Amino acid sequence: MPKKAPATGKVLPPLDYLLAFEAAAKAQSFAQASKVLNISETAISRKVRLLEQHYDVPLFVRGHRSVSLTQQGAILLATVEQSLDLMRDVSRDMLAKHQANTVSIAATNSVASLWLMPQLRKFNKSNGRIRISLVSSDSDAECLSEAMDLTILRGDGDWPGYEVQLLFGETVFPVCSPEYLKSNVLAADLTALPQLDLIEVTSSHAEWMTWRTWLGANGVATSPMERAVAFNTYPLSVQAAVDGLGIALGWAHLVDPLLESKALVRPIDGAAVRTKSGYYLLKSPTHKAFPEQRIVQDWLLGLSAGRKRYA
Repeated sequence: MPKKAPATGKVLPPLDYLLAFEAAAKAQSFAQASKVLNISETAISRKVRLLEQHYDVPLFVRGHRSVSLTQQGAILLATVEQSLDLMRDVSRDMLAKHQANTVSIAATNSVASLWLMPQLRKFNKSNGRIRISLVSSDSDAECLSEAMDLTILRGDGDWPGYEVQLLFGETVFPVCSPEYLKSNVLAADLTALPQLDLIEVTSSHAEWMTWRTWLGANGVATSPMERAVAFNTYPLSVQAAVDGLGIALGWAHLVDPLLESKALVRPIDGAAVRTKSGYYLLKSPTHKAFPEQRIVQDWLLGLSAGRKRYA
């Protein structure tokens, strides 16, 4: 009676058996094969023996310190080498292609350091094989460089020639450290703010909201503001507030992680100014899309969809 053909799932042996067999055949030694694969000589011997049991044929003639292929072993090695080399080439090409597809993101200094950086660890944990190259700059021209796959900028949403999607609007309110509020009870009084340590940002963008414009929008007289201090970047002003140096203007979503961790508090609940500007995700339609870019874009839009809503 003819021998029954093996089930489809059992025709091929486990890959690690074939790798052990190939290494032993090339080295003509189980001991040397163990060094190549960085596993024990006993493990090599066991995998080869299980491969011989799988095919029910001897593959090696075992000597005292070396092994040599049987006729069946030589036939198998020719096919195994060819197949494994093909798999290695394909794998190498896939890895090279993946590594070449780094996603370049440009963002303002404030968005890069305060919004993106706290999220990158979670993204990398879930998408460890995708590389993100982050460029932080307050120069619109640099952020809109042709080298960028995705860009996050503040504005009114009008960037001709770009695909534009809103990430979050612009709501601005005072923030300070819990310790500063405890030591300066007047920080809870809107009209008393000009008398306190207000932290300003010196920005080249004329439309950037200052304490004077924010207080004016809330009907508070702004003169004098003798205790105001200034920093040249927004992240520095936020860090100054965290360090207890005074009260900064907090941009919703940018300072949310610090509010959630209690590093910052809002001394005056409900006091806020909502502008017509927002932070937008830009993509040039002339750039050829690729899978990693779409994954990062969907991640950013997912962060936007799950954001806290401000009235």
